[in-house]
Amino acid sequence: MPHHSTAQIAAIVVAGLVIIAAGALLSVYFGRRAKSSADWLSAPESLPLIVVVITQFATAAGGGVLIAHVGIAYASGWSVFAYELCVVLGFFGLALTARWLRDQGFGTVPDVVTRLFGHSRVVVALAGVCALVVPFGWLATQFVAFSQLFGQLTGLSPSLLIAVIAAGSLLFVLPGGLTSVAWTDFVFGIFKIVMSLVVAAYAVHLAGGWSGITTHVPERLWQPSGLFAAGGDQVWLWVAAILPGTLTNQLYYQRIFATKNVSDARRGIILSGLTILVGGVYAAAIGLSVRAQHPGLTNPEEAAGWLITQLPPLLLVTYGAFLVATIVSTSGSALQSVVTSLVRDLYSSVVGGRRTDRRMVTLSRLCTVVVTAIAAVLAISFPTALTWLVATYAYSAAALAAPLFLGYALRRRFRLTPAAALAAMTAGLAGCGAAQLADTVVPYAVYGIAASTVVLLGCALASGRPTAPVPAQSSPVPAPEGSTSA
Repeated sequence: MPHHSTAQIAAIVVAGLVIIAAGALLSVYFGRRAKSSADWLSAPESLPLIVVVITQFATAAGGGVLIAHVGIAYASGWSVFAYELCVVLGFFGLALTARWLRDQGFGTVPDVVTRLFGHSRVVVALAGVCALVVPFGWLATQFVAFSQLFGQLTGLSPSLLIAVIAAGSLLFVLPGGLTSVAWTDFVFGIFKIVMSLVVAAYAVHLAGGWSGITTHVPERLWQPSGLFAAGGDQVWLWVAAILPGTLTNQLYYQRIFATKNVSDARRGIILSGLTILVGGVYAAAIGLSVRAQHPGLTNPEEAAGWLITQLPPLLLVTYGAFLVATIVSTSGSALQSVVTSLVRDLYSSVVGGRRTDRRMVTLSRLCTVVVTAIAAVLAISFPTALTWLVATYAYSAAALAAPLFLGYALRRRFRLTPAAALAAMTAGLAGCGAAQLADTVVPYAVYGIAASTVVLLGCALASGRPTAPVPAQSSPVPAPEGSTSA
């Protein structure tokens, strides 16, 4: 295994810090476009199509791809594409409702639930918590990924590395919220696409090309049947958790709301879904290449870190910068989404808090710091990337999939009430938790979604047809007082 000198390691650290500094400067520059708390929280109707597509990719292809997805490919070959296809199908599902979502101006998941079922503080609170679970899991995953990758390379403690990436995430979000995050993600996303393909090609080259991979990697992993090499139970868990989890992921709803016009909403989400496959190519190339060269890793999630030790100095430094860009852009997006749920849904809509525009931005920034600290502590305590991803997707989907999508399908035929939404979400969480504790063969997310679906259907049938047309739009969040700019 090649040994990298102290100077090379120092160069990687410096390159990473330069990337964080560049991102902070970009965030400040683009953050000047945020003139109000609405711009900070949701950037309404401000993003061109190309920015939406690239920022969706930059958000989705984060530490989970770098660590967890590469680990899937190392252990199970083409099965990584089963995971990626769940995400892509989720994007296509969102595309079916993107125009409606964009027409209604929805910025968060509770907005949609309120529009379908009517306003209730309890329902908004529960939907808000369930909506922030996935981006919070993403945030913790980015911190874990950074500490694992750079810990193997530099020997620095995970706690120190998590503190560094947490600080970098704050610099991305604090200046302008979603406005600065989206535009910074756009710049970093282009860099990430190029570097993903370059590093993937070099990893295959190190393994001796495709022939080297097929010679040293078990055939079951690289044959077409390798799509299911992870095992039926695991693949079904992904289908049950990742597909509906993508459909209910607030990060994507925010981008739909931020598109400049309605026609861009659907095209943006479809094109974004296709770009996700770039992450699959990257993860598969690296996972299989590392498996061919070093098949004895006890933890598959160490595969990406092992590859770092094999890179020549110039590519090593560039790759280090790429890793930092990948992780910090996704962590920034996830962090901003969590804060939006806390401030817009839980504080404004549930607690009924009303502040001036400037104070709303100040509150958002304070929440950003607090959420970052909590995620950092949890990432240090529970450093397993894939566990964070699957569990958060499963519980969020169990609570939200039926109310959002079955509710959308039933909205004109039945009278949907807040009580029905609350019952469905509660049943989903209970079913998911009970199945996980019972260690069922069928993925536990399936039980949660099934329980939520049955309860919602029962409530809909009991309520009968709507007595009046559904109003065109709902605005459950009270507008902040005053008009002072941020």
